[in-house]
Amino acid sequence: MTGIDTLPPLRDVIATHGLSARKSLGQNFLLDLNLTAKIARQAGDLSECDVLEIGPGPGGLTRGLLAEGARRVLAIEKDRRCIPALAEIAEHYKDRLQIIEGDALNIDPLAHLTPPIRIAANLPYNVGTELLVRWLTPKEWPPFWQTLTLMFQKEVAERIVAAPGSKAYGRLAILASWRAEAKIAIHLPPSAFTPSPKVSSAVVHIKALEKPRFEADAAVLERVVAAAFNQRRKMLRAALKGVAPDIEDRLIAAGIKPTERAEQIPLEGFCALARAVAQT
Repeated sequence: MTGIDTLPPLRDVIATHGLSARKSLGQNFLLDLNLTAKIARQAGDLSECDVLEIGPGPGGLTRGLLAEGARRVLAIEKDRRCIPALAEIAEHYKDRLQIIEGDALNIDPLAHLTPPIRIAANLPYNVGTELLVRWLTPKEWPPFWQTLTLMFQKEVAERIVAAPGSKAYGRLAILASWRAEAKIAIHLPPSAFTPSPKVSSAVVHIKALEKPRFEADAAVLERVVAAAFNQRRKMLRAALKGVAPDIEDRLIAAGIKPTERAEQIPLEGFCALARAVAQT
């Protein structure tokens, strides 16, 4: 017995299917099924939700999500070696697991999901940030997802929830706080994974808000924030000189001193600046 279902322990699954983790795919497997079930619970009541999972690997979190009552799970996996192991889970949880082999960056999952939708994943390290930014910056809001429950390296997790004035504060914190609520739900040491990574990890839970906290055009805000933090050591009047020729005037119009630096500006200030920049 594994503690959450009658399928074999993950170590046996990995041995049976020859699923050694590949660094090239950013793989680090969680083998403790009680821990994967705990992560699944951070996503809340899943009984009436479809869940999108990216990079399920041998299926530890997949089993956690299904055991915790997810209505249905769509698992997108790039490593074809993992597909037979996932197929065994699909057979056990009849009609509740769909598996798609492919790169999550190139697949539109919406054709396979029925709202309400939540996303839960132990994201591969090499694509985690890119996927998060995509989910936080759709053209229309609210997004297709209600919540994100995602595993990241601890450093990335801290950047997502960082406050103004801190070294971790930057683009991810602004994008996450503008239209969502983000918190770190679980901390995990390297020893929780196989193979053990060199860094600690954390699970971040992000809940979408109905509307943004402050008015701003998403594309303009993204451009302003990216430019500001790409040269975060510079004063904003220098870091943003490529955004608008009269950037000092626009900073002042937004209530921001041109001599301040990006990490000193709260979300509300960046949204005000985005509005000022958008004005013609």
